[in-house]
Amino acid sequence: MNLSKLFPIQKKLDDRIEKEKGLEGQDLLNKKILALLVELGELANEWRGFKFWSHDQEPRTKDYKQIKCKWCNGSGDDGTGICPDCKSSGDVYKEYNPLLEEFVDCLHFILSIGLEIGVCPEELDAEPIFCANVTEQFSDLFYEISCLKCEERNGQLYEDYLRYDVMLEHFVGLGEMLGFTWEQIEQAYFDKNKVNHERQENGY
Repeated sequence: MNLSKLFPIQKKLDDRIEKEKGLEGQDLLNKKILALLVELGELANEWRGFKFWSHDQEPRTKDYKQIKCKWCNGSGDDGTGICPDCKSSGDVYKEYNPLLEEFVDCLHFILSIGLEIGVCPEELDAEPIFCANVTEQFSDLFYEISCLKCEERNGQLYEDYLRYDVMLEHFVGLGEMLGFTWEQIEQAYFDKNKVNHERQENGY
């Protein structure tokens, strides 16, 4: 897994958000750590395997989202009458993988945290660490992310790097346990990164 080329892409998004939201120069590490914990919870919710109380424990890997028609730019009219793509509704439905999308939402914040603490992407190991099962993998990852906050509070930068690397290795392992290939993850990251830039343009 080669994460090094994703860090500059994430930095561009982070810089844009900080500039447009007036956050330049602020320490956002604790907020990013909390955001990652929330996103990891959303990922677990889409996985569903921990829900022992439910008959439905199948991962959510296929759904549809409503998006603006690109053919007519959401107008419902392509200039010649009824838009052939959206049938004049202005919207189309696109298939997506909710589990994968939540995984790359986590990846966005993992990269952003790495930038915040100044990790060197080329020195990251990113070899997967595996627990006995997916539930334990999630639990250990929650722990490792929470420990990032503790290390940051103690001001031990070197420990931050080590803890970050271990956290990343658990995350990579989780991706493999969920059945994702690096190619899928990378493409989904690029797609969501584009959406995140569009959100900034639209005043998200």
